[in-house]
Amino acid sequence: MISLDLAIIGNCNIGALIDKNARIVWTCLPRFDSDPRFCALLDDGKEITRGFFEIALEGLVRSEQRYLKNSAVLVTTLFDGSGGVVEVTDFAPRFKQFGRVFRPQMLVRQIKPLAGTPSVRVRLRPTYDYGRHEPEITRGSNHVRYIMPDMTLRMTTDGPLTYLQEEVPFIVEQPITLVLGPDESITSSVTNLGREFLEQTDDYWKEWCRYLSLPFEWQDAVVRAAITLKLCNFEETGAIVAALTTSVPEAADSGRNWDYRFCWLRDSYFVVHALNALGVTRTMEGYLSYITNIVAASDDGYMQPLFGIARETMLDEREETHLPGYRGMGPVRVGNGAYDQVQNDGYGSVILSCTQSFFDHRLTRMGDEALFQRLERLGEQARKRWNQPDAGLWELRTRQEVHTYSSVMCWAACDRLSKIATRLKLPKRAAFWRKTANSIHREILEHAWNKDLETFTATFGGDQADASMLLLPQLGFLAADDPRYVKTLAFVESQLRHGDHLFRYVNRDDFGVPETAFNVCSFWYIDALASVGRKEEARELFQNMIASRNSLGLLSEDIVPKTGELWGNFPQTYSMVGLIHSAMKLSLPWEDAF
Repeated sequence: MISLDLAIIGNCNIGALIDKNARIVWTCLPRFDSDPRFCALLDDGKEITRGFFEIALEGLVRSEQRYLKNSAVLVTTLFDGSGGVVEVTDFAPRFKQFGRVFRPQMLVRQIKPLAGTPSVRVRLRPTYDYGRHEPEITRGSNHVRYIMPDMTLRMTTDGPLTYLQEEVPFIVEQPITLVLGPDESITSSVTNLGREFLEQTDDYWKEWCRYLSLPFEWQDAVVRAAITLKLCNFEETGAIVAALTTSVPEAADSGRNWDYRFCWLRDSYFVVHALNALGVTRTMEGYLSYITNIVAASDDGYMQPLFGIARETMLDEREETHLPGYRGMGPVRVGNGAYDQVQNDGYGSVILSCTQSFFDHRLTRMGDEALFQRLERLGEQARKRWNQPDAGLWELRTRQEVHTYSSVMCWAACDRLSKIATRLKLPKRAAFWRKTANSIHREILEHAWNKDLETFTATFGGDQADASMLLLPQLGFLAADDPRYVKTLAFVESQLRHGDHLFRYVNRDDFGVPETAFNVCSFWYIDALASVGRKEEARELFQNMIASRNSLGLLSEDIVPKTGELWGNFPQTYSMVGLIHSAMKLSLPWEDAF
């Protein structure tokens, strides 16, 4: 049975998910949100027969999997029952060439015998149109072409092509390289190309990691989270997808199946915040370029909650019935109807993201008065919408209320505009936005605080707990030692904590009562505990979250508290951001570590 014990490889142009037995089960081409040419992750009915790229060891008894240190290069070692051992190395080429980063639509797989007489069967079975069709196959001298209406893939190899094409098992006597990519001839030695691309890609990632500002503790976990965030960055435009997958359900048979291969303003703000903490300025600058283009295209400052990775605005949702879904738990959805929802927190998300550009002297393009004026259009929307009903950050589909988190983010938008105006020496605009922010702040304190329960609640005048209330100090709305925040924390943990994990809410929504904890909320809870002085509790829960990752150090969106099973789209940038923030907050300072 397929699971989320998967690895990710990629190059910020394409990505692939690989299971523990060296089978590629998910790859969208030519970009993150495209048709999945390997769709076995969502074609998991009684038997998976298509949509994968497998290197299967005959007589397999066990496998081991690891990343090369500080790298996005994956190594899977397969063992048979007779002493045969083979190693599979997977990567998507990425390195600097001719003054720019080379990131082709290419996957490279290397097979290397380590012991005995290992026999493998290679099965390369792409599909197109979301599993409806299989490509036409033609053969060349040392390559196989997979012809589809919108693209042709070419697999070039120095291995026995007949065995590969006809899926016949063969003994691996010497290293073999398989290069899957565009329908272009490889004019040099495939063996040499694979070796050179591997060395340069591994060197690239090691060099990239050298410049991370790491905490003293949990460095390996933070490095893996940082690389994963980078792999979810569509570098050409600067967009950051929420996850590489669609329709992995949030819980078994829940129907909570969504397409996350888009850029959410909310999620991306948290990613930018984490990257800033790590010192990853180029990726941060790329996203700021993406978002400022979106801001510039909005005449009145209205922001929809999410966009396509090339800033597409129409993301109409449909169901693809030819794929049964993850473990047969459909539907498989493409597109996301949340794009036309009203979610008023987005204005704060964008302005908080862009605030960095006005203060960070590391950036090559700092914010100026022209950008500030464009952001003011968003501020006007926040000023008008702070007390208006919306779908909220959890994207409720059948009802709208005045959500406290959305109101706080509207306040944050106005608050940061005042600070930016002060930075730009625009005293009248600074005074205007400060007066606006203060007024909104007072009103939120009045309407979001439940006097009977002594807590901030999910909605104005409500009585339900919401994990997002844990973020009030991080957003600057309240100090962590404010008695109102301390009481809110107590209410949230009494209502939402299940074992060592935190739900985002527990009240019934469009699909019933939630069944799984939301991983980033557990990290928010950990940060909240640390901020009020309960650091030992926070460290214990953080260690539990580290142990909750899959075998490659990755997290999805959700988890079952009792079993630890991961659910939801994968890998989830929100979750990896939470890990980074908590590690930075909890780690011993370098100066106190020795």
